[in-house]
Amino acid sequence: MNKKFEKSTDSKNLIEQLQNLIDSSNNIVFFGGAGVSTESGIPDFRSQDGLYNQEWAYPPETIISHSFYLSNPVEFYRFYRKKLLAPDVQPNAAHLKLAELEKAGKLKAVITQNIDGLHQKAGSKIVYELHGSTLRNFCTRCGKFFNAEYIAKSETSPDKLPHCSECNGLIKPDVVFYEEGLDPSIIENSVNAIMSADMLIIGGTSLVVYPAAGLINYFKGKYLVLINKSPTTSDANATLVIHDSIGKVLSQIKA
Repeated sequence: MNKKFEKSTDSKNLIEQLQNLIDSSNNIVFFGGAGVSTESGIPDFRSQDGLYNQEWAYPPETIISHSFYLSNPVEFYRFYRKKLLAPDVQPNAAHLKLAELEKAGKLKAVITQNIDGLHQKAGSKIVYELHGSTLRNFCTRCGKFFNAEYIAKSETSPDKLPHCSECNGLIKPDVVFYEEGLDPSIIENSVNAIMSADMLIIGGTSLVVYPAAGLINYFKGKYLVLINKSPTTSDANATLVIHDSIGKVLSQIKA
């Protein structure tokens, strides 16, 4: 990576540096985490106000596991509907700017650890969802797909569970649970995008969730930019580091 730009702590200077890097790049890939969506009002799992620190009958990492979904689907869906479905949440400045950069031909792909579908809602077309999406739900018996609204309405069903309208099979969110592996095709597409990028922007993630965070090791391009409120283990290797809100930073960029 070409560390052409000097690091600075002046916010205006940092934005100017980021703008210069974007202007000089033609194949940008964005890798984002929970911090991208928290500005839209979706809590993350590990912050002080995140789901991991809220009281529940079981730890969230237990509830969102494959075995728990099978053994206690009622409690799983009670948590899922209340904490993970967010049909009224809107994209924020970060989502909108990334879609704008894609439309301008600068950004080639978004790789996200989030499951809320806000990148697509903002207008992004090439989005690789490492952990799936709450917007897609499928019957475990016949494979028919259902939207998030169908899952939300299932709370009024006699057994509190969403069943397929065709075969009555139990529906499962198209989300990667704990104990499950990532989709190989999504990983392959993400790796190819990162390997071909001349600039990788990492935003809203502390890079502690693996194997997703390990994908950035495939980047061999010129400019690595990290935008996160707190330091990450990859800060020392970056061309540019900005410790600030991802939405605040990207809203100042011109596509």
